Amino acid sequence: MDAFFENLTGLIAAVLALAIPIVVVIMVFMRKMKKDAQAKELRQLIIENKTDPETAKLLVDEPKPQKKEQRRLGAVNLESLRTACVLLGMGLGALINWALEPFGFGAKDINFWIIIAFGIGIGMLCSFLVEMHLFKKYGQNKPNESDSPTNV
Repeated sequence: MDAFFENLTGLIAAVLALAIPIVVVIMVFMRKMKKDAQAKELRQLIIENKTDPETAKLLVDEPKPQKKEQRRLGAVNLESLRTACVLLGMGLGALINWALEPFGFGAKDINFWIIIAFGIGIGMLCSFLVEMHLFKKYGQNKPNESDSPTNV
């Protein structure tokens, strides 16, 4: 009977793993359709009420969401540097754990997670030091004004 429930648990996990992305795609599609329908209704109301063009333009054109400002140094994106250092730190932690496995440390122990966390910390520290060195050497360059959208 226990084997049945273990197989059932695996089946349910597989079905949910496949169903969640499908549901997300359907919900995004439905949201887009609803947004388009609302925009069409708004345009029809503007036409029916004979609104002047300037007011209509304000009603129809939505401001585009601004992208989160990223710390940049020239053309180098420092977010990718930080991510790479964290991943290298995780790999270093896993490598240390593998090397210490013959001495009684295993993946089932809390020591595994401590070593991985230590590796991530080393990766973040390296990223911080590299960023500080780059900022001291080149200074902090802000994006050009031509990169940001302008309102006309």
